[in-house]
Amino acid sequence: MSAPTHTRPLPPVRRTRATAASTRLHWWAPALPALAFGLLLLLLAGSGEAHAATGEVSGLVQVAEQLLRAVG
Repeated sequence: MSAPTHTRPLPPVRRTRATAASTRLHWWAPALPALAFGLLLLLLAGSGEAHAATGEVSGLVQVAEQLLRAVG
């Protein structure tokens, strides 16, 4: 047996004209995907020049080792 439900009527919807400022995108909305696409394209284009590691320690590894020595 179902019980009766009491619902409130919805308030009236105010229809306002959209202003140019409310419909405009922020500058970073199209810029970030374009930047990400460009960076990924550069990564793909430069991957043909990749070489195997020669056993030399990179600069990033050297900095990390120095930080670990300083902290530890």
